[in-house]
Amino acid sequence: MNHYQEIIKVKTQGKSLQKITRQVEAVVAHSGVNSGLCTIFIRHTSASLLIQENADPDVLKDLATFFAKLVPEDPSRYIHNAEGPDDMPAHIRSALTHTSEQIPISHGRLTLGTWQGIYLWEHRQYSHQREIVVHVSGN
Repeated sequence: MNHYQEIIKVKTQGKSLQKITRQVEAVVAHSGVNSGLCTIFIRHTSASLLIQENADPDVLKDLATFFAKLVPEDPSRYIHNAEGPDDMPAHIRSALTHTSEQIPISHGRLTLGTWQGIYLWEHRQYSHQREIVVHVSGN
């Protein structure tokens, strides 16, 4: 079994869902693995990873709206506020979503469904440099 690993660096644009499917696909292609597993892991506690609808942008808007209501940015609700009023809500949103995803690889490609895309979900208000570890294993 072969193992291959790269770190993808993504500059976010503040609170948003940013599609990273192509960057992950490029790592898989570069790995040379034909059949195996791709694990992606974000090295942060105020952003997350998500596999979601890639055709209708309204899905992403609805997700963002739902989470804004579920975890409001109200400083009176939280003790932790050292990094601003959006920090603790970002940690909660990250805890409710995923910091890693696993996608099977078949014939050298991710086996995502037709309408699936991989997204980095920035939960903070301002732009950040995020790192995602992409680990590919297989033959």
